[in-house]
Amino acid sequence: MSKYLHTPVDPPKVTDYNLSGLVQAMGKTAFQGRNVAKSVEVWQNMLEDNVTILLGLAGAMVPAGMRRIIVYLIENRLIDCLVATGANLFHDCHESLGRYHWQGSHLADDTALREEMVDRIYDVFASDLDFQQTDHFIADFAAGLPQDKPYTTRHFLYLLGQELNKTGKENGILTAAARANVPVYCPAVGDSSIGIAMALNRVKGKCNFQFDVIQDVVETAQLIYKTNASGVIYVGGGTPKNYIQQTEVTAYLMGHETQGHKYALQITADAPQWGGLSGCTFEEAQSWGKISAKAMKVSLFADATIVLPLIVNALAEQAEESIKNRTKPQFKIDQAVLEVV
Repeated sequence: MSKYLHTPVDPPKVTDYNLSGLVQAMGKTAFQGRNVAKSVEVWQNMLEDNVTILLGLAGAMVPAGMRRIIVYLIENRLIDCLVATGANLFHDCHESLGRYHWQGSHLADDTALREEMVDRIYDVFASDLDFQQTDHFIADFAAGLPQDKPYTTRHFLYLLGQELNKTGKENGILTAAARANVPVYCPAVGDSSIGIAMALNRVKGKCNFQFDVIQDVVETAQLIYKTNASGVIYVGGGTPKNYIQQTEVTAYLMGHETQGHKYALQITADAPQWGGLSGCTFEEAQSWGKISAKAMKVSLFADATIVLPLIVNALAEQAEESIKNRTKPQFKIDQAVLEVV
C-alpha cells in the first residue's frame, strides 16, 4: 500500500454529539470542515504553550452579531491583544450604548432605504440617525479629554471603554477590554466613524485631538519582544492582519531576535491569487519572516459568521483546563505607555 494512504476519511454519524465532539469528528473529514477542527487544535496549542495571542478583527463582524463572541475571548483571556478596524469598534460602541443593528435583506431597495435614513451592510440595517448620535457621543468624549499630548489608539480606546463601563447599557468589546487590561489597537482609526467624529470636533473648533499612531507601532513591537512567543488569529484580513504581521519585522529592525509568530490561524473568504493581503497565505508571510518557518498554522476558508461561533464554543468546551491554567501576559495600560509586567 502507498505511504500516502494511511488515514481514512471517517464520515461523522448523525448522533447526539456535543459541539466539541462534532468539531472533533469533522477533523476526520476533509476540505474546510477538517480545517474547522484544525483551527480549534491550533488555538488550543496556543493556550497550552502560554504564548501571547493577538487577534486581528476585520470586516463588519460586530454588525453581523459577533460582539459577544469577542467579549468572551477577552473576558476569558483566550486572546491577549486585539487589533481591529475602526468600524468594528464604532459598531461595538454603538451597541454598548444600547443601540442596535437590525436584520434586513440584501435585496432591499437601497434608494428607498436612503429616503428612510437606513444604512445597509449586506443584510444588516442600521438607523443613520442613531449612528449620528454615536458619532456625537465619541466626539464629545474626545473633546472632554486633556489635549496637551497625542494619544495612542490603545490609550484612547481604553479610556473610551472606561467611559462606556460607566454610561453604557450593554457589555461590549471595549468595556470588557478596559476591565481586563487587554490592549486594543486601531491602526486605521481615520478610516471609520471614529475618525469622522474627530474630524467633526476639529472643523467645529471643539478640540484638536491627535492620535500618535507611530507609538502604537512601537508598543506592538515591544509586546512581541518582551513576551515569550506569539500566536496570531485573523478574522478576515485588511489592516489588522498586516499590522499584527509587521510586529515581527519591526521588532527585528529594532535589534531584537525574532523567529516569527509561532502559531497562526486565519479565517478568510478571499483567495490568494489576486495578491491581496486578506487572502495571503502564511507561507507567503514566512518569506518576510513574519511567520515562523516551523509555525503550527491553518487557513480556514469560510464565512467567519459561521465558523467563529463553532470554533470558540468548541474551544470553550474542550479546553477548559488550558484556559484556566494559562499563564497570561499582564499589562499596565491605564497610562500613556504600555508596560508588559
